[in-house]
Amino acid sequence: MLTDNRIWVVVLAGGIGSRFWPVSTLDRPKQLLPLVGDVPLIADTIDRARTLVPDERIRILAGKHLVESFCSSLPSFPADSYLCEPSARGTAPALAWAAWQIAQSDPDAVMVSLHADHIIRPHEAFRETVTAAVEMVLKHDLLVCIGTFPDRIEVGYGHVEPGDQLDLDGEVKAYRVRAFHEKPDKETAGRYVEDGHLWNTGIFAWKARTLLKEIERHAPEIHRCIPLLEESAEAFFSAVPTSVIDRAVVERSERFAVLGATFTWDDVGSWEALARLRLSDPQGNVIVGAGQTVESSDNVVFTDQGSVVLFGVQDLVVVRTADRTLVLPRERAAELKALLEQLDSEG
Repeated sequence: MLTDNRIWVVVLAGGIGSRFWPVSTLDRPKQLLPLVGDVPLIADTIDRARTLVPDERIRILAGKHLVESFCSSLPSFPADSYLCEPSARGTAPALAWAAWQIAQSDPDAVMVSLHADHIIRPHEAFRETVTAAVEMVLKHDLLVCIGTFPDRIEVGYGHVEPGDQLDLDGEVKAYRVRAFHEKPDKETAGRYVEDGHLWNTGIFAWKARTLLKEIERHAPEIHRCIPLLEESAEAFFSAVPTSVIDRAVVERSERFAVLGATFTWDDVGSWEALARLRLSDPQGNVIVGAGQTVESSDNVVFTDQGSVVLFGVQDLVVVRTADRTLVLPRERAAELKALLEQLDSEG
């Protein structure tokens, strides 16, 4: 655990996880599911946060309707450490609210922002990298993004273009950020790997007050609503526009540095992630729950209830719940969100 009591951890846990439909739903999103291990993703995230700070300096940001389920998954976590979003407005308003709340308690606070759906190993290396990020924040008052060095071409991740290298003790490498690039096409992603770009993990460290200043500078539409927090969170969230922190601040700010992580990282973003994160059988099938494959290879099977048998097929995602069964090609797993929008539009 880090000894500096100015450090706070904020966990963004309000997403729906629509790319894990039909298992992930509005009332039971993916962060509450044991997708890659025996415990829900949120429990794994809080275990990781506890290697940094005690519970009283951890805040979980999530919708009010999820808190009861989180309490069941995290029975020892204090109930007053939840920041319950009255309505979903995206990560930028959520982090602005968290920064404002934390700055009220500690004007010198450093925030470490985590997501509830990442898989990171080992915890020791995670703590080492975050420690280096916090040191940069305290020494230079920079906004720090933690990046990872790609091991494949990936179109689903944002990329960070590093600039000049910064002096930093230890094995962690740090650079000024030249630019952030959102999810590229395959050809561009390959070029980014060749040019030494890092993946943007979405893990950030910054002073709470500095983030608020950058919001004032780059996202005035959010900043003008912050005084409403003196009245209530409901007043703020009813007035603030929906926005994500990457577009509102990260891609606009000139104060960013990027640290290369010493840990392994994966974003549990779609059913395809299970093929990377779960053990497979000799034919490359990943099976979670009651499933059996015959003359089949490289499939991902997840059964929430009942059982599934695959015969003579390959490269499929097959998901079964109590009332729905989903079948799609693995290569199209990332398109599931678009499918849901189409299904919704068709009633």
